[in-house]
Amino acid sequence: QVHLVESGGGLVQAGGSLRLSCAASGLTFGSYAMGWFRQAPGKEREFVAGISWSGGSTYYSDSVKGRFTISRDNAKNTVFLQMNSLKPEDTAVYYCAARRLTVVTGPKYDYWGQGTQVTVSS
Repeated sequence: QVHLVESGGGLVQAGGSLRLSCAASGLTFGSYAMGWFRQAPGKEREFVAGISWSGGSTYYSDSVKGRFTISRDNAKNTVFLQMNSLKPEDTAVYYCAARRLTVVTGPKYDYWGQGTQVTVSS
């Protein structure tokens, strides 16, 4: 059974940083592209960042480019999202997701975590 478990969310002031982690189990982690999505209240879930199975390619939404960094450690079955210069509009529940082979910016991922709340105060 596949599990994706996010951690690292919390409350931070604008301009601050957080590092999210997503630990994966029950799948061949190195065969999966990984993505981070977020959903704010009353809004649709949106793509934030993605990373290829090897870690060699990364992708970002325009809203986080230059502030967020996605990375992965295939030896530890974990993907990370380093979030710097946080803004109140980054407030959302953040989800990690796994997809066989390739990153896509849409929601067609095979597995999802339960989410972790990130709140940025002004």
